[in-house]
Amino acid sequence: MAVSFLKALDKAALQFYHYVAIVIAGMGLFTDAYSFFSIIPVTYLIGRIYYNPDKDGKPGTLPSPVLAAVVASVFAGSVVGQILFGFLGDRLGRRKVYGITLLIIVLSSFNCGFSVGRSLNYVIVSLCFFRFFLGVGIGGDYPLSAVIMSEFANSKRRGALVAGVFSMQGFGILSSSLVTMVVCFIFKGVQPSTKDTILPHPPSSADLAWRIILMIGTIPAIMTFYSRMAMPETPRSV
Repeated sequence: MAVSFLKALDKAALQFYHYVAIVIAGMGLFTDAYSFFSIIPVTYLIGRIYYNPDKDGKPGTLPSPVLAAVVASVFAGSVVGQILFGFLGDRLGRRKVYGITLLIIVLSSFNCGFSVGRSLNYVIVSLCFFRFFLGVGIGGDYPLSAVIMSEFANSKRRGALVAGVFSMQGFGILSSSLVTMVVCFIFKGVQPSTKDTILPHPPSSADLAWRIILMIGTIPAIMTFYSRMAMPETPRSV
């Protein structure tokens, strides 16, 4: 009975729920990509805010070890997340674990924006800490999004449907850059005018800009949470 059901699923025509699954799973990849790549422009802001200009008057930058720690923390967490939630997805079911990973992403992204204090050491340590847990959520969400789509798809269109889900990564990367530019433009517009086109050290209010950029990544995740929890369990995992 199970074998015949799976064969019928492989031959099923495209239906409306396939496109719904693309949107729901695709927004997971969108959020993952945004969270991964938004940190790159944010490191420039943190460097300018928390590090003094060099002797030539150029804006401050993150030292290489600090930059490596901030960027690598999320990748380290993603390794843990892929192993942990891959195992739990097989044991508990895709849908239940899918919701858990999304909650971790939302909470971690908010906490990245609320990184403890405004002193250099506290900010860097807490940012790396919360980025690690963000990586755990992304590590679980990333493969589950692809697996869920592939298990709903028929054999003829499976590659195209999974490719549609993964195409959302590009939009997530693009959005991270666009959001950064918009937020910085807004903050620049509300600052008092200055004769200098490039300030060696930005005003203290700029500390809010990078936090907003990181926290905006929670919006698409929150928007799709209900849809994820309302999805049926994938037929191939039952």
